[in-house]
Amino acid sequence: MRLGIDIGGTKTDAVAIDAAGGLAQRIRLATGFGSVAVVETAVTAVARIGELTGLPAAGFESIGIGIPGMVDRASGHVTHAVNLGLDRLELGGELAGRLGVGVRIENDVKAAALGAYHLMGLSGTMAYLNLGTGLAAGIVVDGQLWRGARGIAGEIGHIPVDPNGVVCACGQRGCLETVASGSGVARQWRTDDPLPVRALFAAAADGDEEARRIKARLAEGIASAVRVLVLTVDVETVVIGGGLSHLGDRLLCDVHEVLDNWAQASPFLASLSLPERVRLVPEGSLAAAIGAALVGES
Repeated sequence: MRLGIDIGGTKTDAVAIDAAGGLAQRIRLATGFGSVAVVETAVTAVARIGELTGLPAAGFESIGIGIPGMVDRASGHVTHAVNLGLDRLELGGELAGRLGVGVRIENDVKAAALGAYHLMGLSGTMAYLNLGTGLAAGIVVDGQLWRGARGIAGEIGHIPVDPNGVVCACGQRGCLETVASGSGVARQWRTDDPLPVRALFAAAADGDEEARRIKARLAEGIASAVRVLVLTVDVETVVIGGGLSHLGDRLLCDVHEVLDNWAQASPFLASLSLPERVRLVPEGSLAAAIGAALVGES
């Protein structure tokens, strides 16, 4: 058994997968806020999965954790996980001390990329485009994560695309993330709905012209992210995941329409067959937690 934990801003999913990669057990917990609470959440998740499988922490072949923020895989240090109330946390060391076994720590988007690759039975090259509060990608090559020289491969949300755009949280102006993400939608479409993108799509369907313009910018931004991933890494498949992926075919059809329009104007882009490369992660697939379990053995 391998154990994987996906620590999110509000919830934590934990799974046990068997030797064949099948899902054996799963649980969901509320995520604590702050360093002490995050560590306690992870320890509780290990204990709960241990109860379901009958295994102590040391009985698992490996334990892996996916978490937002900048992750130093060698040390297990996590920094800048603002949604969890973390500026810096030696998560790997803290958990090793509490559990008595080593734990692998990975960025959550990269872990989800590995999980999606495994769950969807893909081969060759894939990019997992995570559309959540922010925008980022994880890249898998022949079943292995490609992290780049300093671990930031796939951080395409911070590629500036509009010199006249708003200032991004990273300090640059007009980044892709400012238009093609949950936070980008929330900034442009003010609503009391806890899911602004849902309200945006509903208003657009009702004929609101401003909603339609924002919705079109969202599709263009996501299509731009797909184009960047194919042109820079030439991945065979781009899998869209994250919170915005729950819009399903409504979102995918919008992105395909933009890519098709670009192909009509550019024989070069047409030759790349971009629409055929884009897929949605299966709904409810727990890709991030399963990916964390796979990361644990790497």
